[in-house]
Formats: sequence, structure tokens, C-alpha cells
Amino acid sequence: MPPLNTPDMSTDVLIIGAGLAGLTVALSLPDHLRITILSKGPLNECASAWAQGGIAAVLDPDDDVEAHVQDTLIAGAGLCDETAVRRILAQGPQAIDWLQAHGVCFDTEENGRLHLTREGGHSARRIAHVADHTGQAVHHSLLQACAERSHITMLAPCRATELLLDGQRRCAGATIAHADGSQQRLLASHTVLATGGMGQIYASTTNPDCATGDGIALAWRAGCTVRDLEFMQFHPTALHIGGKAMGLVSEALRGEGATLHLPDASGQPSERFMLRHDERAELAPRDIVARAIDTEMRAHSLSHVLLDIRHHSRDWLSRHFPAVMALCAAHGIDIATQAIPVAPCAHYACGGVQAHTDGSTGVAGLLAVGEVARTGLHGANRLASNSLLECVVMGRAAAARIAAQPLYKHSRIHSTYRNQDKGLSIKTLPEMHIALQQLMQTHMGVVRGNHRLIAAAKQLVLWRAQWRGADAALRNQLVLCSLMVDAALQRHHSVGAHCNLDWPALETATATATATATA
Repeated sequence: MPPLNTPDMSTDVLIIGAGLAGLTVALSLPDHLRITILSKGPLNECASAWAQGGIAAVLDPDDDVEAHVQDTLIAGAGLCDETAVRRILAQGPQAIDWLQAHGVCFDTEENGRLHLTREGGHSARRIAHVADHTGQAVHHSLLQACAERSHITMLAPCRATELLLDGQRRCAGATIAHADGSQQRLLASHTVLATGGMGQIYASTTNPDCATGDGIALAWRAGCTVRDLEFMQFHPTALHIGGKAMGLVSEALRGEGATLHLPDASGQPSERFMLRHDERAELAPRDIVARAIDTEMRAHSLSHVLLDIRHHSRDWLSRHFPAVMALCAAHGIDIATQAIPVAPCAHYACGGVQAHTDGSTGVAGLLAVGEVARTGLHGANRLASNSLLECVVMGRAAAARIAAQPLYKHSRIHSTYRNQDKGLSIKTLPEMHIALQQLMQTHMGVVRGNHRLIAAAKQLVLWRAQWRGADAALRNQLVLCSLMVDAALQRHHSVGAHCNLDWPALETATATATATATA
């Protein structure tokens, strides 16, 4: 690790990550606390800002929380923590009210009520949204609110390279790296991991560049338990051009009647295939739709299938899906007259750092909120639009927990970094990163098998023996991938987002795998 070459900094609350969960924590804390937010990349670049669909909440008089709970439990394939599900979903209306109070203008009907849409796995319309760029609108409003508060400091680009522990094994902050290469310790009474997901460990993903899973590796090194890492959700419909993912095509299109088809010889929509895979067709949960598309692509040697929403007018599409229209138009596709080429891509981590719904983890002084956390809300497969809700509910609860505790004075602070050997050459690092992405895409994709998982585990052992203190980002990704593959090997049945062709499907399961890879 490079030497610390800048004096220590201190803050009351350190928030690692500037997405919806992290910003919610910051805005929910008392003004007398000094808050520092780290953003690895530009402040406006995070998975929250890329979210298109919306936020699930029971707001319609004809809907009820119990129906939302049951939809979530079904989508989670029996592996949800029902207590966590009920606690988070019950806070849906309050979360929407809180966002509106912070300047978020959700779409409304002519009568002034929120316009609610429907997505796969939901039995009712309960998705509050801002057209098809909800995440961007929400993140922009909260980012602006944070910028207006003098007790909140935002550092970007700036990343955490390790968590610090004190003599009582309580989290004492983090070592951070600035854009100029300088490193220093940022000491904090309370540290919040809000680092988001890990889609960038895959070659094909809908996630921004910052979503590399750092938080999970950092927390694991500090002593946290990680769970359910085998449940990487693949979004069924990413725009695919030339065999590459170019962006997310919102699930809300299928909620508004878009259908999936095989392309004919001329590339036009032909057979609609989802009814052969599930009676809910295009509105089945994401794992089912993603596997169905993957199955059809393999069976017919296709690089993509087609999503057709041409039954809606151009005017209607431009009002409801302007971002999708713009994305597709940038690649020469007019969705009012042409079907959209789509294929599954790595999208959302259902597992992560074991945490309660208030963010508390197994390490004192360390909280985890949002996608980096595993509360049990998602189980084996996330129900669409529950994730942004979880960010807000967890963020507010974590802030309340922190505010109720006194500030803590640390002593005997030490590193959680375990290797001091020389690293790999700069030239080697990008090559290893690409090789790692390809390994995960091939061996830990939509469909898996024991022989591929074992091969991946062996390769990761070799690579981890070679990195010897390499770049922090690569080091974290190698650890994370080992934890994921190990969790997948321990799961002796197929369930939810984890489909292993060498193990039978299990519709309902209660056991969860805990990653135990050795550092």
C-alpha cells in the first residue's frame, strides 16, 4: 500500500458513497454533526441516478401493503427475511413523502394524484416515477439539497481503500485515496457504507463504472459477514447493439404492454415466447424473464431477442419513456416503429454485507445501507423498484440510529490491509481486470454449472496468489469474486437468480449460503 502522505482528517459521520442511500443518510442526520461524503467518481455518476423505473410504494386505495409483501416474498423465491420485508415496505408512503419534501416531483394524473405504473412481479400499479428517469430526478434533488448544507462536505473523486479499526475492533473511519494519488486517514465516529452494487465485475452490465463491489470486500476484511452473493440479478432487457450492452431498457415498458419476440430471418419480431416459460409472460419476475431470454438465445444461436412496444403512439412513448427513446435513437432505433434488440445483463446484487434494516452490521461503528447491504428484503431475486425504496427507508433509519448514539473517541487505530508485497505492473492491471470480467460473465452468468464454478474458483486462487498487494480496486474485485463463486458452490439447489444446471430447482428454501473464502 502506498505510504500515507497527508495528515489525518476527522469527521463525525463518514459516508462512503454518494448514491440515493448515502445522500438520504446525510440529509436525515442532525445539522450539528459534521458529515463527509465520499464519491469515487463524479458526484452525478452512480447506479441510483441510472435507475429508470421508479419507487415501489402502496399509494393506491385499492392496493395494500400485504399484497406488496406477498409479491416481494414470491419474487424472492422463499429466501426473503419476512420481518425485514414488512418493516421496509410499510414505510413506502413515508419514503415518497420525504422525497417530495426534498424537491422530487413525481409524475401525477390530471386529478393531482401520483401516476403509478406497474412492473414485473407486482400484482398492482404501485410504482411512483418521474417519466422513465426516476433515479436521475431523485438523485439530482438530493444532491442539490446536500450541496446547500454547510455541515455536509462532499469529496470527489475520492475512494476508500480500506476500513480502519480501533483497539476495540470498532470501525474508526477509512483510508482514502485522492485523485492526485495522495492517501490519508479519515477518522470518523460513525462510518456508513453506501457503495452500491458490483455490476462492473461482469463484462456486460447496466451499471456505471463506479459499481465494482468495493464496499463488500472492505466490510468483509473488517470482519463483517456477507451473505447471498450468489444472487446476482440480471436485468432481462438491456439494449444490445453489436453484441454489447448499450444501456438499460426500463422494465416499465413491459408493465405497459411491451412483448418479447424471437427475430425472424429479416430481423423483424416473430414468435412471442414468454408464455411458453411462465403464465405471467412478460410480467414474470426478472430472474424468470432473464432465464427465458437466455434459453431462447442459446437455443436459436441469437445475440439478442426483440422487445416490441409499437402498439403505443409516438406521442405516448415520448411522454412516458423519453430516456429509452433517446437511448435507442442514439443507436439508430425508433421504438415507435421498430422493435428493440435486448438481452440480459448483470444488474443488481441481491446479497451483500449482512445488515439490519437500520444499517447496523456485525462491526460496531460501521453501517451498510442500500445495495451494498443484505437485509433480506430481496431474498433470491429482487422485486422491481423495491431497491430505491430500500435506500430511502434504510438511509433514514441509519441516520436515526446514529443520531441516538454519542460520538465516539477512538484509540489504537489500525489497518485492515493484509498484504504489503509489491504490486503488479501498471500494464498488467487493465489486462487482469478484463480477464476477471470475462471469467465472471462466462462462469457466474445467468445460468451456471458446477464444472464452470470450480474452474472459476481455481483460476481465482491463482490470480489472488499473483496480485500481491496490487491496485486496491483490483484487489477488492478479486476478493469479491472469490466470495461470490464460493457462495454459488455452497448453494446446492437452483433458486431465484442462482440457476445451476447441476442442481435441482427449489421453489422455496430457507437456508442461505455464507461466503467463507479465505483472504
